[in-house]
Amino acid sequence: MKQFDVVVIGAGAAGLFCAAEAGKRGRKVLVLDHAKKIGRKILMSGGGRCNFTNMYASAENYLCENPHFCKSALSRYTQWDFIGLVAEYGIPYHEKTLGQLFCDNSASDIVDMLMKECSKSGVTITTRCEISSVTKTDEGFALATSQGDYQSESLVIATGGLSLPKLGATPFGYQIAEQFGLNVLPTRAGLVPFTLHEQEKTLLAQLSGIAIDTYASCNDTTFKEATLFTHRGLSGPAMLQISSYWHPGDTLHLNAAPSLDVSEDLSESQLKNPDSLLTTWLAKHYPKRVASTLCELHGWDNKPLKQLNTKDIDNIVDKLTDWQIKPNGTEGYRTAEVTLGGVDTDELSSKTMMSKKVEQLFFIGEVVDVTGWLGGYNFQWAWSSGWAAAQYV
Repeated sequence: MKQFDVVVIGAGAAGLFCAAEAGKRGRKVLVLDHAKKIGRKILMSGGGRCNFTNMYASAENYLCENPHFCKSALSRYTQWDFIGLVAEYGIPYHEKTLGQLFCDNSASDIVDMLMKECSKSGVTITTRCEISSVTKTDEGFALATSQGDYQSESLVIATGGLSLPKLGATPFGYQIAEQFGLNVLPTRAGLVPFTLHEQEKTLLAQLSGIAIDTYASCNDTTFKEATLFTHRGLSGPAMLQISSYWHPGDTLHLNAAPSLDVSEDLSESQLKNPDSLLTTWLAKHYPKRVASTLCELHGWDNKPLKQLNTKDIDNIVDKLTDWQIKPNGTEGYRTAEVTLGGVDTDELSSKTMMSKKVEQLFFIGEVVDVTGWLGGYNFQWAWSSGWAAAQYV
């Protein structure tokens, strides 16, 4: 049986970073992963450019049953600490929008950096390793795997959530938590596109590939971002963001005129261009296809503006500024960027990420019930939670 100080299960962002940081403390660390290739989710993130953090990351950008839980880790290893590491490696990056930082070249720059950090710290990484059992021993933990048996003082679970199963996502981390008596909160897909009921889907599919600026609201939360129409339903940053706050049966509220005073503009146009058709006015503010589809969807007559009465105008204002959509569901884990829910944070120390019930058993990253917004926040949670655990493993 091979002996290590620390075994980390999961060679993703949180696992690799935790392993490298623990290695810097002189700990003998082994990382195990069932995949052939490490960091696959990192490599495909951000369209292959990895949105590795956000300049504005703070606890307000995360969903968790205990909103205070993530504060400790995020404040002790910040986005600026990680940006400093990226700069140390000379990795070129840029801000895309809203504080989102992306690699100029490729996400592989981040994976290579993590590999070098692990290498410098003497970390051993074993891939294609299936774990058949994990047991608690007097010395720590014993693991039986397809690559042999291991013994460690500390065990770190960094196995991620259920999103993107094609990249190897499994419920392994939740099963380990339950095996050791930790509560696991119900999971669901987050940062995920919506599917629509047949009638709306058929109508809006005509707009596939078109994006419009919106305010998307649900359950007292609003995001001002683009909404993208797809042949399946609704996507784009606004929809992905609000999906984390949506529950089946909820209504989405879309303001499709976030920077337009619809009533004032329409009244002015009635005076200036009374013979102009409603679709002509709509086409001033939206792509042509959107203009005609909005009329069809909301049952508006495409008549000259001079024929619109107060009731018509109120209806147009109402539907453009509070367009209510009841999604059929989401595309689920297949395309979701994250998993909501997971290991209950009440079971963990916010300072060390260690289980309160089982000494030297740690949970970090996405397997924990901490879910960030779209835009680099989930990577920052991986770095911060990984660093926090690494100081104590």
